[in-house]
Amino acid sequence: MLSSILYKTVLKDLSILILRVFTGALLIHHGFEKLNDINNFADAFVRPLHLPFPVTLSYLAAASEIVGSWSLIIGLGTRLGASAILGTMSVAIYHALVTSGFNIYLLELLALYFSSAVSIIGLGPGKFSADYLINEILINKTNPIGISSKKISTQKVESNFTKDKTNRSKQEKFFVFPFSSFLSS
Repeated sequence: MLSSILYKTVLKDLSILILRVFTGALLIHHGFEKLNDINNFADAFVRPLHLPFPVTLSYLAAASEIVGSWSLIIGLGTRLGASAILGTMSVAIYHALVTSGFNIYLLELLALYFSSAVSIIGLGPGKFSADYLINEILINKTNPIGISSKKISTQKVESNFTKDKTNRSKQEKFFVFPFSSFLSS
């Protein structure tokens, strides 16, 4: 039974890692393409929507894709990075619908990035992320390496007891807003 629980947990976290890394790695070049010719991007994508400050918004879109992608790849500030990507993809989907109607060939890639960002926001970064390490080491003050000493094991038992209380109180809540903590929970 213990092996099946461990197996499922590792597969879940590995799946989240694969989703994060592939989404970030495949999206990052779109941000660099925008920076390559920012005025052309502003003319083609921002001005048709009649948004103010088209060049500034173009830089903002490029920055959100680049910084958001690195955030997903590293796993640091993952939900914040996925939120930036979600915002950019929302505007891109709106642009595609306004300018071309429901064209599945334009919408499919945007919808995949959109759904990946939503999934990452909902699932969190997983255990294979910098967010998880920061949360475990700095916030929860656990010993992820497992150095054995009598003092540490006593503290670990006490921290596990308080962690069990915290987990029970978290489970009693019906719904926790996903942005309550940008770090892994």
